[in-house]
Amino acid sequence: MRRLHVLDWVGIGLFVAGGAAVAAGLLPVAEAEGTVRRIAPLLAFLGAVIVLAELTAQAEVFDVLADRLAGLARGRTVALFAVCVAFAAVTTMTLNLDTTAVLLTPVMLALARRLGLPPLPLAVTTVWLANTASLLLPVSNLTNLLAAGRVGLGPVAFAGQMWLPQLAAIGVTAVALWLVYWRGAARRFTPPPEHRPRDAVLFRVALGACLVFLAGVLFEVPLWLASGVAAVAVVGAFVVRDRAALRPGLLPWRLLVFVTGMFLVVETLGAHGLDRFAGTLIGNDPGAAGALRAAATGMGLANVVNNLPAYIAGEGGIGAGHRTQLLALLIGVNVGPLAAPWASLATLLWWERCRAGGVRVPAARFLLTGAAVAVAGTMLATAALLL
Repeated sequence: MRRLHVLDWVGIGLFVAGGAAVAAGLLPVAEAEGTVRRIAPLLAFLGAVIVLAELTAQAEVFDVLADRLAGLARGRTVALFAVCVAFAAVTTMTLNLDTTAVLLTPVMLALARRLGLPPLPLAVTTVWLANTASLLLPVSNLTNLLAAGRVGLGPVAFAGQMWLPQLAAIGVTAVALWLVYWRGAARRFTPPPEHRPRDAVLFRVALGACLVFLAGVLFEVPLWLASGVAAVAVVGAFVVRDRAALRPGLLPWRLLVFVTGMFLVVETLGAHGLDRFAGTLIGNDPGAAGALRAAATGMGLANVVNNLPAYIAGEGGIGAGHRTQLLALLIGVNVGPLAAPWASLATLLWWERCRAGGVRVPAARFLLTGAAVAVAGTMLATAALLL
């Protein structure tokens, strides 16, 4: 049996703590049941999309996509860096950050493997941009959907408010990626020969399932349904073509336990002062100082409790009509979750993909560099919002 990772123990601890809170009456049973019902679609999405990504990788779809990216760079590492940054940013902005984490991370890891490059720079490019490029459109992030409804902005109007902060956040991220992770790479690489999958049928089914999933996201089909349909299609193909690849370990039970426990614990904390604490930190100044406080609060809370509950806690402390302050909070919870592995769902999914791909992520370096980019990106994007 595989040894449990430290994050597995954290997840089990959160789950036990959440159950204990319910048993002790700190979180009423009715509220706990409401929380579980609210996150059930999220858990279904997580389970389905992880299975989809695992089997798609085994069908060698990611190896083929990696070849296409390498071809665009024409052997130049600087061009490869630009292609990877642009691809991750566009995927996040037009689809959503979780899609980037799940589907693009294996592409980047396959690309590194095919080119003989260290996998960490490409992997970190994915996770940083999955978070920092999620400001532009409501669909880019679940927090955006919540904020768009609160401030009454449609997609075009929302983008009109957020395009400059989005450019600022991507700019900071790209500079940091180059200086910290990419600058020391070889200047050129040898493009690999064209990759041909072993089983063309599995390849076509898995590729088609991913496209169905992406189309479902674009047409705003519920994520659990889009990912579930795609996963069922791929599992069906493997039942026929490669049944040995289907194993219980495909289901990410550790991640599901982690997310469930986290929401129960955060719900308990919210009922006993977290919401009030967030409101105190944010204050009710509608000007520049209030916006900076909201952004900093969102960034800090996201790295403590996760960006979604951080947004929900912070939103309650912002007065009606304080649109700039609310959008600044959104910048904090979107751009800020770069330090802690649990700071956003996309980061959790990325860690799961890296672990599945055998990539070791140095925790201290990831935390320190991520924290620096989170602070710089959040502050610069908030300043852009205030222009």
